[in-house]
Formats: sequence, structure tokens, C-alpha cells
Amino acid sequence: MSGLDPKDWTALRALSHRMLDDVFDRAEHMGEGPVWQPMPQEARDAFRHDLPQEGEAAELLYSRFLGQIRPYSNGNTHPGFMGWVQGAGTPIGILAELLAASLNDNCGGRDHAAIEVERQVIRWAAEMVGMPVDSSGCLVTGSSLANFIGIITASRAADPGLRAGGVGQSKLIGYAAETAHGCVSRAFDLAGLGSDALRLIPVDELYRMDSAALAARIRQDRQAGYAPFIIVGTAGSVDCGAVDPLDELAAIARAEKCWFHVDGAFGAFARLSPEHAIMLDGIEQADSLALDFHKWGQVPYDAGCVLVRDRALHAQAFAQSLSYLTRADRGLAGNAPWPCDFGPDLSRGFRALKVWMTIAHYGARRLGEMVAECCAVARYLAERVEADARYLLMAPVALNIVCFTLADRDDAAIDELVKDLHESGVAAPSTTRIEGRMVIRAAIVNHRTTRKTIDAMLSKIERLACI
Repeated sequence: MSGLDPKDWTALRALSHRMLDDVFDRAEHMGEGPVWQPMPQEARDAFRHDLPQEGEAAELLYSRFLGQIRPYSNGNTHPGFMGWVQGAGTPIGILAELLAASLNDNCGGRDHAAIEVERQVIRWAAEMVGMPVDSSGCLVTGSSLANFIGIITASRAADPGLRAGGVGQSKLIGYAAETAHGCVSRAFDLAGLGSDALRLIPVDELYRMDSAALAARIRQDRQAGYAPFIIVGTAGSVDCGAVDPLDELAAIARAEKCWFHVDGAFGAFARLSPEHAIMLDGIEQADSLALDFHKWGQVPYDAGCVLVRDRALHAQAFAQSLSYLTRADRGLAGNAPWPCDFGPDLSRGFRALKVWMTIAHYGARRLGEMVAECCAVARYLAERVEADARYLLMAPVALNIVCFTLADRDDAAIDELVKDLHESGVAAPSTTRIEGRMVIRAAIVNHRTTRKTIDAMLSKIERLACI
């Protein structure tokens, strides 16, 4: 047998219908089981076998999926999942993944419909945040890579010789708040600039970058012979959801002739909510922006995005002219520029279909209402915490992240409490540190999370902590 398709499609077709029914049965009853449960050793051992030499029937593989994989998933589709910042996905996203896999398009480039779908998504993303609709961009795994692309593009704009000559003894220096996501520092490291080339600026009482301290540090670095080239603002900090004063940072970037990059991994979607959009004023002035559709955009993983205002500078950082990738004026090798001209990946899946179908199906207004409701649920949690002397609210609630703790418990007790809460299956927040103290961190990103979910989590915390 030369090919891998079945001789008779009847059994596989029947199994696929059963799979789809099971998928939507689970989605329809999401929240009835535990958020998460530990994977027993027996199930782990099932994935420690040698390379199979002979194949297994699809029906058997699906049975193993149902017994050894599905019950022990990450849990971020469940309404009780409030850990880190992870979106919940949607039914339309599930179907889009199926359709994209059926095409198996390689979206590095060339002239086919998937490239036009991605271009549409990039235009929609730019419109959402207020950047020019002719901004360039591409879909990537997530904001870690999107921030990396922004920093690479900015460094090559500051010094085009870096692509050929390397960073060497570069004096390029960048700036971000001390609360910026760790991927920003890592990007400086991976870019060869070194993590020490990122100056971490203090934050104010609202955990936003102190713009006066930023301006002072830039002056200090210039006097010392360094070359400031980028200011990284955060729209939704990873710890407590704070939004840097983006308008002020944009003004400083213009005055100092620095690139203005914004990490809007989840917070950028607040632009869809009329109630919250004003908090992100200034984001539209970004030279580049990172965001994740798989967070507040509710698109299935993975679906990150980078936008760059200047298409030429973006291509200058990544485009290559290679004989085996020659662009033609017509035929399948046409339709330049290609997505691979705007990032490091040549082999790329059809991520854009699930983004396009999600936005087209729900529309910006309904997605904005979802964002606003997440923020309202977060405010409800904060209000309950503030009204109860047994709890302490540890940071202002800017958007949808609530950091709180028990008034009479130390770090070790909070750590154990959160692990107990996870294993209870009722809720799965994460932890972080605020002012050096370990706290419970509830990120309300899941469109299925409601006030009843919050009540259930607090009730379980009180039982577990015996308060």
C-alpha cells in the first residue's frame, strides 16, 4: 500500500462523527466536572512505550485519548480556571481547527487563500487597537515570539548593520517596567543584546511604569555613552493587569527618537470594550505591538500576533532573497510579500482561520461585551474580598486580574492552599508575589467564568483554610 489514506472511509467517517459529538457534549456541559485533576502514574506510564513498529486502529487510539488524555487536560476551558492568563476557546474555534487541518496549508507564503485570510486578520487587529490598517504583521505562537519580533525589528531599524555584522559591542539599550513580562528580558537575551541591555524602570502606586523615572534613566544612559533605542510599554501586566501610561511613554519615545513597542498580550483586547478602551489610550501610537488571540480573544491555542507600523522596516529585519524561495509575478510562487518576510518561521500552519472565524462569528461588539463581563466578574471578586476582613486585596484591579490573600496566612500557607484548591477541582487560580508577599492571583479571562464561579472558589478556600 503506497498511500496512507484508508481503502474504505466508512469506519473512519463514523468514528469522526462520534468524536465530534463527544467534543460538543463535553463543551455543552463544561463546568460539571473538575477544573483539573492530577494525572495518575498509570496514565503517565501509557506514554513511556518504545517507538511503535506497527500501527493501531483509530478506534483504539481514540479510546486511549478518552481514558488517558482528556480527563487530565490543562483545564483552561473550564469556568473555574483562573490561573495565569489563558483563554477558554469556543465551539467555532474547534470547528475552525478541524477545517484548517483538513487543508494542511503551509502559510509561510505563496499565492493561496490562507494568506489572504491572515492579511485580513492582521488588518482587523490593527483596526482594533487603532494602528494604521496597512500595518504589517503576522501570526505567531504567542506574545513571547511577537515581543521578540518587535525587539528585533526595532534594533534593526536603529542599526541596519546588525543583520550582517551582529551585535558585537552594541550600545543599544531598551526600557520596560520592572513588572514587564519575563519574555521581554528573554528577547533581549535571544537578540544578542543581553538581558542587561534592558533597563527595568520602577512603577508607581498603580504598578504602572514611572514615566519620570524612565525619562531620567534615558538621560543618564545617553550621558554614559549608550544608545537608547526602544521603550516597551505593557497593556495588562502579568502580575496584576496594570496598564502603563501609554500616552506618556509614546511622547517620551517620540522626543527621544526611540521605537515604541507595546506588549498587549491580553490587555489589548480591552480596546473592544467601550467602558475600558480609554485605559489603553496611546496604544495606537505603537511602532509595534504584541497580542494573543488565544487569551482574551478566546481563539484556541496557539494564536499570537505581532503588528508593525512600518512595513518596510519590518521586512528589513526578516526578509531574505533566496533562489529556492524566488517570488514570481504569477503562479503559486506569487503574492509577495509573504508572511515569512515578517518573522523567523518559514513553515507555518493556518492559524488565521480560527482567528478569522472567531471574529467573524461573534463580531467585535460581542467580544467587547465578553471583555467587559470578565472585568465585571473581577470587580465582583475584589468587592467580596474587600468586604471580608479575613481577606486582603493586594493590588488595584485595573482590568481582570485580582490579587488577594488571607490576612493571617504566610507564604507557605498560601502556597499549600492554592495547591489544595487545584486538587479539589473547584477552581484553579495561580500565585504571584506582590510587594514580596505570595498572593492568590485570579485572572478572569475565561468567558464561561461567572459570579457563581467566584462564590464557589471563595467558599472552597474558606473550607480548605478553616476560616
